[in-house]
Amino acid sequence: MEETPRQWQRRDSQQTLMSLLQLDPSPIESPPSSPSPLHDKELPPLPTSSGSSTAGAPGLSGNGGRGAIFYLTRLQRYSSFATAFFASIHLVNVSLIPLATRSVPGSETYLLMTRELYQTPLAEPLVVALPVVAHVGAGVALRLLRRWQNMRRYGAATPAMYALHRTRTTSSKDSVRLWPSLSYVSASGYALTVLYAAHVAVNRVLPLVVEGDSSNIGLAYVAHGFARHPGLALAAYAGLIAIACGHMVWGAARWLGLADGRSSKRRRMGVHAAAAGMTALWAAGGLGVVARGGAAKGWIAAAYDHMLAAVRL
Repeated sequence: MEETPRQWQRRDSQQTLMSLLQLDPSPIESPPSSPSPLHDKELPPLPTSSGSSTAGAPGLSGNGGRGAIFYLTRLQRYSSFATAFFASIHLVNVSLIPLATRSVPGSETYLLMTRELYQTPLAEPLVVALPVVAHVGAGVALRLLRRWQNMRRYGAATPAMYALHRTRTTSSKDSVRLWPSLSYVSASGYALTVLYAAHVAVNRVLPLVVEGDSSNIGLAYVAHGFARHPGLALAAYAGLIAIACGHMVWGAARWLGLADGRSSKRRRMGVHAAAAGMTALWAAGGLGVVARGGAAKGWIAAAYDHMLAAVRL
C-alpha cells in the first residue's frame, strides 16, 4: 500500500522531532553579577546635524566658512591697495614728470614735494613698509597653508599612507603634488620681492647706514648709478620695471576676474597689452630720461661714490 503525501509529511515531522529530542541541551550561562567597568562607560554624544561636514571646501571652517585662507586672501587683497597708491605716486615722480620736463634737475623739485606723502617717519612704515610685508607674508602663508591641507588630504602627514598612495600611482600625471601650482602672478611676486628688496637696500638703507641721512638721495643718485655702472643698473631697473608692472596688472586682473581660466583669449590679450603699456610708460621716463641724466659733479658725486663703494660698486 502506497503512502500518501500527507503520510510523508507526518513521517518527516516525526523524524525532525526525534532528531531534536536526541540533542543534548546546553546549559544557559547566567550573566555576570557585576558588569565590567568598560560597559559602565557612556558613549560619547553623537555630532549634531547642524555641524559642518568634514568634506567641506578647503580653508573653510564651521563658523560661516571663514577660515584662515579667507582672512589671508583678504589681507593680501586689501594690502595691495596701499601698495598701488604708493606705486602710482612713484610712477608720477620717476617717470611721468621726468618725461614731461625732459630733465633730471627739473624733476627733483616735484620729487621732494611728493615725498611728504610717503616718506615721513609716520607715513613710510604705514604706506610703504607695512602693506608690502603684509602682502608678501600673506602670500607665503597661503602657500604653506595649502600645502599643509594637501598633506592632510592625501596622507603625507602619515608616511605609511603617503607611501602606499605613491606606490599605487603608476604615472607622474596621477601623482599627488603637495605644493600648490605656481602661477605667473605668484612667481612674478617672488621675483619682485627680491628685486624690490635690492632697490630699497640701495636707495633707502644704504644712505642711512653710510651717511646717516637720505636727504641727498633723488633722481640724480639714480642717474649717477647708471653713469658709473650702466650694465648692472640697466639690468636691475629693467627687470624691476617689467616684473613689477606685470605683477600689478595681472594681479589686479585676477582680483577682478579678468585673468581666470574661463577668460577669453581676447580678454587675456587685453591684460597683456595693459601690462606692456604700463611697462613702456614707466621705462620711457625712468630709462629714457633719468638713466641718461649723467653722473653728478662736485661733492655730491664724491658722496654717491662713497655710498656705492660700500657695496663694492
